[in-house]
Parts: sequence; structure tokens; C-alpha cells
Amino acid sequence: MFKLHRLSDQPVLAPIPEHPWEQAAVFNCAVTLHGGKIHMIYRASDRDFAVLNRPKPEEEIKFTSSFGHAVSEDGINFIREDQPIYVGQGEQEAWGVEDPRLSKIDDTFYMVYTAFGGKSWDNHKIALASSKDLRTWQRHGVLLDEPNKDGGLLEEKVDGKYLLFHRRVPHIWTALSSDLKNWHDHKILMETIPGGWESFKIGIAGPPVRIRQGYLLIYHAVDDSRTYRLGAALLDGEDPTKVVRRLPEPILEPELEWEREGYVPNVVFSCGQVIKDDFLYVYYGAADKVIGAAGIELNKIVF
Repeated sequence: MFKLHRLSDQPVLAPIPEHPWEQAAVFNCAVTLHGGKIHMIYRASDRDFAVLNRPKPEEEIKFTSSFGHAVSEDGINFIREDQPIYVGQGEQEAWGVEDPRLSKIDDTFYMVYTAFGGKSWDNHKIALASSKDLRTWQRHGVLLDEPNKDGGLLEEKVDGKYLLFHRRVPHIWTALSSDLKNWHDHKILMETIPGGWESFKIGIAGPPVRIRQGYLLIYHAVDDSRTYRLGAALLDGEDPTKVVRRLPEPILEPELEWEREGYVPNVVFSCGQVIKDDFLYVYYGAADKVIGAAGIELNKIVF
């Protein structure tokens, strides 16, 4: 059993009112290590999410999500860019791009994200882009032509194939592909557990990372009152489609004011973690408005 500890009692990133594209919110973010620094690609919004209270998306109170880029040497203090590095294109991304997750496979960075079309609340599909430098991105389009979220690629191939984690509500699923286009062998990896903190739905945080015991999977879990917490599971080091152990208690939950109060209250939601100097840094969106940081020493991760 282990718990994450917060690296700061304040958000590490907050909205910038002078930047229209990120004036309302900066939250769910992907991270990776590149050139010895932590690179973050984060979701930003140009307005609040009042429209979420409506039965369907409405143009007059539309929000648009895009991705910003920030870099840190110490994991807490980030230098960010003034303009977004990735914006929605086409009908499926009419309301923008959401919730990126990064994986480096060989010499290429892959970003799986949610493309939101805004025709209905379930008009979201996971899409893929790739880059050599985290700045110039090649789009590869929709990965699964179905309502889906919380997609991410394992950073190692399994029997020569790419392993995709995704979420068909309410469970976490996996699928395999040899070409990143055709996906097969879809199966449930983890299910919700009725009656507790992970009863309503679950989805991965960042793609699993290899630790000494296997693969560490951090995931978000939502209870029936819609509180979002983070949990952890250990996947088999030889076959990451198998769960070895799942911790019975959350490793992080909303406690601070800015985690409990925001556009969507009582939320800690992660899309990424990174290992640097034997320390696991975990970044999370808090109440769909700001970004927080937590972590733990690798030798203290115990299942």
C-alpha cells in the first residue's frame, strides 16, 4: 500500500486571463521526459463549463479545448508557451481536443487524446498524433470509431504489437495492433467495483510505467456521488493485459480547496506521470480548472 504526497499546496499551473485560449481553465495533462526535462502537454479551455449542465452541447455557451506546452527542470516550476501547440481540426474536433496522454516508443512520441465533436455529450472519440520533438505533430486520425475516452499506448510493444488502453464505459479495456490503425483482441482489463470509491466508472491516468515489480497503472475512479480519486494497480511485467494486484484504497483524493471547488467539484484526474531521478511525478487536473503535482519515491511503491 502507498499514497502519493503533494509536491505543492498550490497549483503548479493555473489559467492566464490574458491568453484567450487558456483564460478559463488549464487541467488534464500529459507528461514525458525529454532532454532531461519534464515536458507537459496540457488541456486548456477558453471558457467555463456551464454548458455541461445542459442536456446537449449548445453553441451559444460553447467551450473549446486546445493543448498548451510547458517545461520544467524541477518538476514544480514550469515555463509555458504563449500560444497553443495543438488545436482541433475538422468536424470530429469541432469543440476541440481533450485529455492528452503521451508515450515514447522507439524515437517517436505518440499522443492519444479525446476528439470532441460536440454533436452530443457522447460525441467523443480517441485520436492519435505523433512527433519527434513534441512541437511538430502529425495527425493520424481517430483510433476507434466509437464513443471512447481515456486512451493511451504502452511504451513497450507486447509480442511486437502496440498495446492500447481505452475506456468503454464504465471499465478499462485493452486492444492490440500491429499498425496503429486496426485494433483487435479488445478485452476488459479492470472493472468497476460496486458500493465504494470506484463504483461508477474508471479509466487510466497516464500510460502504465515499468517499475521493479511489473507495470504501475495509475487510474481515476469515480464513485456514485461523482467524486474523482486516483487508484493504483500492478500489471504483469510479461503480460500487461493481466492485473496482478489492485490497491483497495485510493492513492490521492480531493482534499485541498482548489481540488474540491472549481468548474467540476471534487476532482483529481491524471493523464500522466513520469519517472525522474528515481522519483515518480504525477500531474493531475483539479476540479477541471488548475493543475496539481504529487509524487512518491520509487522505492516506496509497494503492492
